[in-house]
Amino acid sequence: MARLTLSRQPRKQRKAYFNAPLHVRQKLVSAPVSRELREKYGVKTLPVRKGDKVRVLRGDFKGHEGRVVRVDLKRVRVYIDGLTIKKADGTPVFRPIHPSNLLIIELDLKDEWRRKIVERRAKKPVVVEEERAEEEKEEEKPREVRESGEDGRTEEA
Repeated sequence: MARLTLSRQPRKQRKAYFNAPLHVRQKLVSAPVSRELREKYGVKTLPVRKGDKVRVLRGDFKGHEGRVVRVDLKRVRVYIDGLTIKKADGTPVFRPIHPSNLLIIELDLKDEWRRKIVERRAKKPVVVEEERAEEEKEEEKPREVRESGEDGRTEEA
C-alpha cells in the first residue's frame, strides 16, 4: 500500500487510511491487470470500476470470474456478479472482496475519461488509439448523397 502521509508511524498511517477523502480512496481500490492487458496497454495496475471483468485470486471464491457490480469506496471493497453468500433468512447478499485479491482481466473502456487515463499512463498509447479508431469506424454509417434540381447542388439525406 502506498504511503498516505509523510509519517512512518503506523498509527498515523492507519488514521490517514481511515480518514482518506474519496479521491484518494479511488486509488486505494486499484488492482493488478492481467498479463495480456499489461502487454496490450502497458499498465500494471488500475483502479477497479463497475463493469470491469475480474478474477478472484485469494479466499473462498478463488478462481471465480465475474463483472464488477459495485465499488464501495467507504469500505474499500468490490462486489462481483455471482459472488453471493446467504443470510440467516436465506436471502443472497453480495460478498465484499478487497481489490488486492483481484486481477482485472477485461477493462470497461466505454468511458472516455477512463480511456484517457489509460492512454496517459500507458507505455504503449498507440493500441488504445487504434481501438478507438476501430470503434469510430463501426459507428459511422455511409450517408446517402443525392443531387438536386437544376443548380447541381448536393444534399445529404
